[in-house]
Amino acid sequence: MTPAPVLVHLGGWLFRQRTWLPLPLAAALILIPPAAANSASPVWIAGLALIAAGEWLRLWSVHHIGAISRTRSDRLGPLIASGPFAWVRNPLYIGNIALWAGFSVTAGLLWLAPVVVLLLACEYHAIVRWEETLLETRLGDSYRQYAARVHRWLPLSMGPTTSESAGTFSWRQTLFSERGTLIAIAAGIVLLLLKRKM
Repeated sequence: MTPAPVLVHLGGWLFRQRTWLPLPLAAALILIPPAAANSASPVWIAGLALIAAGEWLRLWSVHHIGAISRTRSDRLGPLIASGPFAWVRNPLYIGNIALWAGFSVTAGLLWLAPVVVLLLACEYHAIVRWEETLLETRLGDSYRQYAARVHRWLPLSMGPTTSESAGTFSWRQTLFSERGTLIAIAAGIVLLLLKRKM
């Protein structure tokens, strides 16, 4: 089914703006006080675990896709079907959703976590429809076969059909490419620690 042109255009715009779009959410996490019951250590630990899981998925994904994941243009690299991309087509976006939900929990704003998941799911759905249109146009049958085999969001396939090492980058390259996200995560945790002590 062909996505609506409005959704595709919106997805392209959201893709190009995705660096600053989370800033209001980050401000809310810092400025909104938590309910007293939600600032307990188990909640904090659960949030940190969700952040760690999201970043682990991002690192695994970047290890397979490389620095092309950082582009703000419609430039495409080769079709990646190894690692997490053998299970789902959009593991980086799933990792992002887990990160932001984890930060919501860590901030003691449990009510905000499902809101964040819903907002990001809508944003990423539009972005993905735009990306899929580009991939199908430029890669043709190879992308259509991949899309038929691997689901967009849920790992419903039988898993990897290629070698785990296929197309991987070194861990040094992976960490270098992911340095901005790692720095942002560290800064976010420090800010939430300061908020917790206030």
